[in-house]
Amino acid sequence: MTTSGNELELRGRRPECARLDQVVAGVRSGSGQVLVVRGEAGVGKSALLEYLVSRAEGCRVVRASGVESEMELPFAGLHQLCLPLLEFRDRLPDPQRDALGVAFGLSVGGPPDRFLVGAATLSLLSAASDRSPLLCVIDDAQWLDQASGQTLTFVGRRLFADRIGLVFSLREPVTGPEWRGFPELSVGGLADEYAGSLLDSVVPGRLDEHVRGRIVAETRGNPLALLELPRGLTAAQLAGGFERPDARPIANQIEQNFARRVQALPADTQRLLLTAAAEPVGDVPLLVRALTILDVPMGTAEAAETAGLIDIGARVRFRHPLVRSATYRSADPADRRAVHQALAEAIDPDLDPDRRAWHRAQGADGPDEDVAAELVSSAARAQRRGGMAASSAFLQRATELTPDPATRSIRALAAAQVSLAAGAFETALGLLSTATQGPLNGLHQARVKLVRSQLTFASGHSVAALPLLLEAARRLEPLDLGLARDTYLEAIAAGQFAGRYGSEAGIAYISRLAQAVPPSEPPRKRDLVYRAVTTLFADGYPDVVEPAGEAMRAFSAENGTTDADDLTWMWLAALLAVNLWDDENWEVLTARHLRIARELGDLNQLPLVLHHRVMLSLFSGELAAAAALLAEVRTIHEATGVELASYGQLALAAWRGRPDAATMIAGSLEDSAARGEGGAVSFGHMTKALLRIGQSQYAEALEAAFVATEYPEELGPANWVLPDLIEAAVRVGRPERAAEGYERLREQALACGTDWGLGVLARATGLLSTGQAAEAAYQESIERLGRTRMRMDLARTHLVYGEWLRREGRRQDARGQLRTAYKLFSAAGAGAFAERAGRELTATGEVLDERRADGSPGRDSLTAQEAHIAELAGTGLTNAEIGAQMFLSQHTVEWHLRKVFAKLGITSRKQLRP
Repeated sequence: MTTSGNELELRGRRPECARLDQVVAGVRSGSGQVLVVRGEAGVGKSALLEYLVSRAEGCRVVRASGVESEMELPFAGLHQLCLPLLEFRDRLPDPQRDALGVAFGLSVGGPPDRFLVGAATLSLLSAASDRSPLLCVIDDAQWLDQASGQTLTFVGRRLFADRIGLVFSLREPVTGPEWRGFPELSVGGLADEYAGSLLDSVVPGRLDEHVRGRIVAETRGNPLALLELPRGLTAAQLAGGFERPDARPIANQIEQNFARRVQALPADTQRLLLTAAAEPVGDVPLLVRALTILDVPMGTAEAAETAGLIDIGARVRFRHPLVRSATYRSADPADRRAVHQALAEAIDPDLDPDRRAWHRAQGADGPDEDVAAELVSSAARAQRRGGMAASSAFLQRATELTPDPATRSIRALAAAQVSLAAGAFETALGLLSTATQGPLNGLHQARVKLVRSQLTFASGHSVAALPLLLEAARRLEPLDLGLARDTYLEAIAAGQFAGRYGSEAGIAYISRLAQAVPPSEPPRKRDLVYRAVTTLFADGYPDVVEPAGEAMRAFSAENGTTDADDLTWMWLAALLAVNLWDDENWEVLTARHLRIARELGDLNQLPLVLHHRVMLSLFSGELAAAAALLAEVRTIHEATGVELASYGQLALAAWRGRPDAATMIAGSLEDSAARGEGGAVSFGHMTKALLRIGQSQYAEALEAAFVATEYPEELGPANWVLPDLIEAAVRVGRPERAAEGYERLREQALACGTDWGLGVLARATGLLSTGQAAEAAYQESIERLGRTRMRMDLARTHLVYGEWLRREGRRQDARGQLRTAYKLFSAAGAGAFAERAGRELTATGEVLDERRADGSPGRDSLTAQEAHIAELAGTGLTNAEIGAQMFLSQHTVEWHLRKVFAKLGITSRKQLRP
């Protein structure tokens, strides 16, 4: 820094400056850096950012500042930061480039997913950093609009091997989950020595030492307080002591002092400052136009500049954000409305319609339909740009300004729906109250009840949501058939979540109600899924087989058209494949679903289909792939803050036989019961049964399997735990329990007729049989499962067949079966089952070969993300393609691959090929 003021402000900041120097050094060396500089208002965060910029020689610096009044405009802060870098936009993959263009209003298209915008921003910054190290400085990040804040923190969590630094300043208290986990630099007040020197520099004459000490103590070394609070106080006041109410936060004192200084200025200067405070962009021509409308001469700015409150150059800049807030908050409401009206009039409606609408709304002194309608249009534009929170804010204000009661109710309902989608549950609840006021027709009332029930479900209260969804569906039947059918499916989903804690009527009853609703005209693909799902739960097997097959064919056909709305129904079609024991369609549907969801960047659908793929990978014996997919799910959680249940993590832990698996499962069961989620309870007991079967603890396995099969609808009729129930019951001598499970499994497998289902049934038959019948059943199971991708079920058949052979005294024959089982389990990483097979194999006299069966040295040393990248690289994807798929930069992919090569002792991507 060169000015004496800045040099003085940075006195006493040696540790803070050293930390900022580390950021710059890291960026220059190619190590991505993120730092959150946090502290109370006026403590010197902005001065430290200026120091950081001054030290960034050789780096390109781009900057943005959060502005409180712009928090409703989607991607405003991100656009401010990225605007100088848009020359690199052409280097982005097409979906990312399109998403960023729509978010910034540069092009039109469907609402861009925040996840895809985040990936696009990362790619843009990475492309810019190829030319020179890049430092991104964001001041007052607590005032970033929600979309920008989530995007930038998403990017920050993916900076590894990039020459990129992200430095945020945040005012205390720091709120919001998006800031958690980042490195922090906490900035406190100056030490007394430096605080006293700073105070001396602004107070004329010599202060009494006791008064001086009191001021230093009461300001707690806050630099802005030390600089600003003594101004405006008389020598007598200073001599008598620096009085302040102790309970009042320091920021309020500073703001009040700024407000006093503003109010001491001429009236026209105050009006100029208020106009500048209400116009957050700092656009000087816009300010001039607005002042002309207000009949305020531009020359009146001189008094404010002389007072050190504002600087008008290429842009309008206040001395500190607290000057802006003090000016705005201390102004008369009528004056605030007047300057907003002038700004709205000064803005070109074709160039910036949303800011114009927002200023018109702030300038309205009562209901105004024209302004409200303009806000509704802005809300629609915000949704198209992916700004759900902004759309909600526009619609809320439109509701307040709508004079007609019926129209106000309609807009309140729309605002509630958008608020629900944005995760603002409390806001949505308040808007629903407004939506019930005024003259309402039956459809509106039904839609209000639907949104209320969806809000209840989204809040995690599936038990309470179920009756509300059913009531909404019944009300919608005579009014909107399509919406009624969709609502019945939501009720079925809520019924599955609630399970044993839900309605006594059960899912079968709900499904029969749903079956009575006629299909829409003309029929849609979703109607096929609707018919199959309701048949599954109402009628079961074999009735479901034909409609489910028709639905799966419709959604798996590559020549069919699939839009974003189809993704929900494709997910249900994949669930049908699971319940038909159809591994081929499960693979085809989830692979297609995943590809389309990635192309669309659909952040809501990606976690759902990824969990599908996790379970498919586990059954296929691809535990490393499952772990990589779960890592991607965690990435999405970090981006959105929306966390799904840990089903995949539990199942993976059980298959691996992890030492902490039992503890994880117990914790999950406790949480699930507390939430009233019967489906999660069943899943927890299913994973417990699987874990205990692998560990040969059959009594515990039987107990868990029985609980998991008590309510078949919770996991779907094709309950994966039925084979575990049968095996555990056989081992502990409970033939009646085994027979009950066997009859349920037999009904399903024979109706579906797939090799997976019939293969698992044949294994169960072998367990319940003796002599030649048992052997024939085991051999049939191996033959059928060998034609499927379900390697873990195949390995389990080899295991139980080998165990049976050993107990029959056929040690040589047993050895071959057990050796195969051991290799399959070991290659997959299924630890407990591998140990069980190993014990049996040792008992036949075999000496175990402890080397991995797949011959891949050191694969276990790879992290989940490294394993996923290695897998994708092995398929021939480039670093850019891998980065686009995993939402990482090319530099980070290259960095991970270097570590993969080192751990595996290889030198070529070709060596990664399967």
